[in-house]
Amino acid sequence: MSSSTSLLARPLGTLRRLGGGPLTRVSVLVLAVFVLAALFAPWLAPQDPTYGELGEGFAGPGPDHWLGTDGGGHDTFSALVEGTRTSLVGPLAVVLFSTVAGIAVGLFTAWRGGWVDTVLGRVLDIVFAFPALLLAILAVALFGKGLSAPVLAMAVAYLPYTARLVRSLAAQEKVRPYIAAYRVQGHAAAFVALRRLLPGIVPTVLAQSTVNFGYALLDLAALSFLGLGVQPPTPDWGAMINQGQTAVLQGQPLSAIVPAVAVVLVVVAFNVVGEHLGDRLAGRES
Repeated sequence: MSSSTSLLARPLGTLRRLGGGPLTRVSVLVLAVFVLAALFAPWLAPQDPTYGELGEGFAGPGPDHWLGTDGGGHDTFSALVEGTRTSLVGPLAVVLFSTVAGIAVGLFTAWRGGWVDTVLGRVLDIVFAFPALLLAILAVALFGKGLSAPVLAMAVAYLPYTARLVRSLAAQEKVRPYIAAYRVQGHAAAFVALRRLLPGIVPTVLAQSTVNFGYALLDLAALSFLGLGVQPPTPDWGAMINQGQTAVLQGQPLSAIVPAVAVVLVVVAFNVVGEHLGDRLAGRES
């Protein structure tokens, strides 16, 4: 077996172990392509996406511009590749913060129980009632346009999804005999909760976080589309869709269609993978 065949066999073997149908495997491949594009964007983009020539505005696809240009003469393909990085980093920050904080809050409320569980449960219900995009817009109104304030606001909005899930799972686990055995042996509550109870619920939380990533990406793209998120000249898929509306009127729709397709592909792929992980954990292999 050649070295190239061996290198190809490893990722294919990983896909087979993941299980699921063709849709799940295609979704994993789609996500892998976009992640690689984000990691190696500076080397994959043929041109500087922040540099444009006005004389080449609304140019069609060609050897110099594979997907054409926008109104400012910026290369659409280069902007798409560079925009992958900014479009994925924001949702990643939202999911990381909301997952870590949600696990902490969920474990604490389930372990303490009583009035602590009741009060924090009502607080989570109140936060859950506010749409993430609405909180992000409020954060922009208070702190200005950009990515930092919306990411923090959306992380708070997504926190109840993880916290409520962890709270439910931890409440079921803490009454099991093995938890009681650890407590009888004199182990500290923090040790039992973090080292014994938490590992059993992490896979389910991971499946939920995968789905949350897709929704967070969609919300941040919508915010940038409204002109409240990532600001030009930084490439971003949502901002590209907004700027591409003029290109559509000029007969060059690729500037808007390509980033819109990228958003749809990534969101659908994350939802498919997240649902598959949830089904596997529930014993319902698809």
